[in-house]
Amino acid sequence: MKKAKTKQETISDKLYYPFRIAILISVIFLFIPALNPVRISGMINRNLSLFTSGISYSALTAEFGRALKKEWVMESSLRILYGSALVICLGIAANIASGCMSLGNHKLKKLGNLISVIGCAAELAGMAGTYMAYGQLSQTSKPDRVEPMFASGFWPAVIIFGMVLVLALAQIALLAGSTTEKKFAMESKYKLFLLFLPFIALITVFAYLPLTGWRYAFFDYKAGDTLSMEKFVGFKWFQELVKNKATVKDIANTMKNTLAMSGIGILTSWMPMAFAIFLCEMKNLRFRRFVQTFTTVPNFISWVLVYAIAFCIFSTDGFLSSMFVNMGIWDEGRNLLMNGDHMWIKMWAWGTWKGIGWSAIIYIAAISGIDQQLYEAATVDGAGRFQRMWHITVPGLLPTFFVLLLMSVANILSNGMEQYLVFENATNTSSIMVLDLYVYKLGIGKGSIPLTTAVGMLKSVISVILLFGANGISKLLRGESII
Repeated sequence: MKKAKTKQETISDKLYYPFRIAILISVIFLFIPALNPVRISGMINRNLSLFTSGISYSALTAEFGRALKKEWVMESSLRILYGSALVICLGIAANIASGCMSLGNHKLKKLGNLISVIGCAAELAGMAGTYMAYGQLSQTSKPDRVEPMFASGFWPAVIIFGMVLVLALAQIALLAGSTTEKKFAMESKYKLFLLFLPFIALITVFAYLPLTGWRYAFFDYKAGDTLSMEKFVGFKWFQELVKNKATVKDIANTMKNTLAMSGIGILTSWMPMAFAIFLCEMKNLRFRRFVQTFTTVPNFISWVLVYAIAFCIFSTDGFLSSMFVNMGIWDEGRNLLMNGDHMWIKMWAWGTWKGIGWSAIIYIAAISGIDQQLYEAATVDGAGRFQRMWHITVPGLLPTFFVLLLMSVANILSNGMEQYLVFENATNTSSIMVLDLYVYKLGIGKGSIPLTTAVGMLKSVISVILLFGANGISKLLRGESII
């Protein structure tokens, strides 16, 4: 029978909710540049987050070179500021660990509370060091040269850190008289959640946090300028996509190439499955391993090296051209790479050569999961090799095939950039220009960051719609969902 909680334990459980929320808010201070509490000078990059300030001294002091040489600011002040940022980051990390420990038993909670007190002490010490550095910058002989400013996120950070400290001390007081367990323990569901938490953090930082770059689509931004100083233009660049005839024509041609190449890939998506089946049917184990290795290695070769291989074979002085000239078939060498004919098929062929071995690995793993008793029973019934492949192996691989197929449909607008970038030339640019390459050339080549961002946003929205559409088709036809 579960032991009834005391009044102190009940209050403690309720206090843990604001405690965890306050810790989550403190994590936000790590990555949002506008909330960086250590940005005490206008010379510090406004796009610099607290996390970057704490791990990179060079990034924090990048604009202070002349000020240090002229002794407008002492390097000791910047060292104090950097050390304070680092200490604050370590304190937040300690509080994150404490928040995770709060999901365990009383013994684990008590340890977490102690760690939180230490973390909060470090955070507040770092804030004190930041205030000291700000005071030193303000008292320099030429403060206008170093642009001292009080960080907008300073006092909010102090309040949040202080709140976590008060709640941690309250938890220590409430749990002081509770029964101490012999071991640290935590429920399995919380363990699984914490194991999954680093993955969530990575996805958030590297997938969702960059979405803040979408704001460039709503400003009249020019590369190199400060976004906050630019004019807000609303949906101007989205309207530009349909108003400008040249842009509409370029996007239409780009979409045609993108859909065509992705479509060819989807129509031939069965090839890795077929290759995996025949690979597993090879009886000679050494030959099978050789073929699998030989076809998988190209996946790890960069597209630059792939183009180098293609150049050695298909250029004017390449192997193929030289062979035909020596055989008297051609009068002179021909550069087959400069030929823009059948570019869709060529790009598909190169992509297939590079990736078929790697793609087959998924199907090989799926084949190993098919019940071997089915093959034994089919053999006893007199089924031949191809009959076993068609009636057992193929049906066993269809669930995997359909999932990958529907994911390909959802990613129909995302067929990469590197391959088309290295193979592009003056004769084939109109037939090789895909959406990702167009966005790259428009943004990096021409500096049209807002228009590029708008195109990228529309691509993302369409991809999400296609994903959910493919999921709906999967539910309708197969009764199974992929998400």
